[in-house]
Amino acid sequence: MLLKYFYDDKLAHASYLVGCQRAREAIVIDPGRDIEGYLAMAEREGLTITAVAETHIHADYVSGARELADRVGAKLYVSDEGPAEWKYLYLDGYTNQLLHDGDSFSIGKIKFDVMHTPGHTPESLSFVLTDQGGGATSPMGIFTGDFVFVGSIGRPDLLEEAAGIAGTAEPGAKDLFASMKRFRALPDHLQVWPAHGAGSACGKGLGAIPSSTVGYEKLTNPALQYDNEESFVRYILADQPEAPKYFAVMKRVNKEGPRVLGEGHHHQMLDLAKLHAALKSGTVIDLAPSSEFAKGHVPGAINIPIGMLATWAGWLVDYDKPTYLICKPEQLEEAARVLHKIGVEEIIGAFDAHSIQASGEADEVYSTAKPSELLPRIESDRVTLIDVRSNEEWNEGHIQNANHYFLGRLPSRLSELPKDKTVVVHCLSGARSSIAASVLQANGVKDVINMEGGYKAWVQADLPKQKETVSLSS
Repeated sequence: MLLKYFYDDKLAHASYLVGCQRAREAIVIDPGRDIEGYLAMAEREGLTITAVAETHIHADYVSGARELADRVGAKLYVSDEGPAEWKYLYLDGYTNQLLHDGDSFSIGKIKFDVMHTPGHTPESLSFVLTDQGGGATSPMGIFTGDFVFVGSIGRPDLLEEAAGIAGTAEPGAKDLFASMKRFRALPDHLQVWPAHGAGSACGKGLGAIPSSTVGYEKLTNPALQYDNEESFVRYILADQPEAPKYFAVMKRVNKEGPRVLGEGHHHQMLDLAKLHAALKSGTVIDLAPSSEFAKGHVPGAINIPIGMLATWAGWLVDYDKPTYLICKPEQLEEAARVLHKIGVEEIIGAFDAHSIQASGEADEVYSTAKPSELLPRIESDRVTLIDVRSNEEWNEGHIQNANHYFLGRLPSRLSELPKDKTVVVHCLSGARSSIAASVLQANGVKDVINMEGGYKAWVQADLPKQKETVSLSS
């Protein structure tokens, strides 16, 4: 047997290629949309990808299952558990097998036993692997998807928080408790292969180690220590990270079937003459470093530096409008790949950043200032101070007179801001607040100051702050 681990650090997403070297066949578990890595690995190992299995309908990235089925004819193994509204809708035309609890399927001499492990989502499955080609009669590991992570467990509130399906969080938590008890009954020696690592919003406190064992998780995973359902439900629903609003889009996309990109999919650089039309019709994202953007940018563009694109584009892009980029030509395809992974489909192309600077179109700026320079204006209420950090960060401590507007939800709350004051924006260090400054300016708030060094610099300067124990807003 061959087991290869793939990790997309931008999305904290783990996927796996499992190959039977006797049959020269392979299956990919929970593939991402960019399938080239799987194809290259299979070719390098002399294997043919004949199958794809998904643990559930993912919410945080676009699945590559349909892309593989379309490109290489891979058979789809997907869940048929859960309610009618969470069934796959794109399977016609592709070879597939619908899976239920207790089913099994094989790739060559490698057997996968199916466990229905609902809670994170109603249709969620786990796959228990036995390497029969090596003579084994007992399993060696389990692909848990978003059910059990290293050091954590999948959150049950996404359908309610992100998809807006009211009343599903607590029942999901109870389902998760029952699934957790089934997991604890598994043999301690089983390896655990999850679909996410640290940084994913699919759970809280995920570990950065790529794999674990059932026994180790039973000893150390906080979520696995509960024997009382009510206590478990309270624990698992508390202090979950903000659920990105694009998760609802991903659920629909992966259920209905992502658009097949196809081999050789690419994008184009655009004539600068189309810039103004782009600003009117869609979302224009400038990938420049924030320090460069602050000194001169196109009015109406938002700034998401390329290293932060995967984290924040899903919050800030309008999925119902076309997307355009301002970047260096060599950045276009990588940025487009990231956007496609989170379901941004209509990427029209990009405008060359150097040409824009040379044209004089980048004539809007915003200023920055140190905390000590801003203190008198903040204390005298001559500016509106906006803190764009997460709920957890805000609760740990914040600046007196600050207003909490989490960055991801800032666009929907712009009408709450006063129109007659300068807006000072800050986060922990200044990176997220630079994005916020661009969002504010793109939406008509022109007098914006980004606090240099953010809350960290404020604390280091020993300026007034306060601590809260409950969230004031989101």
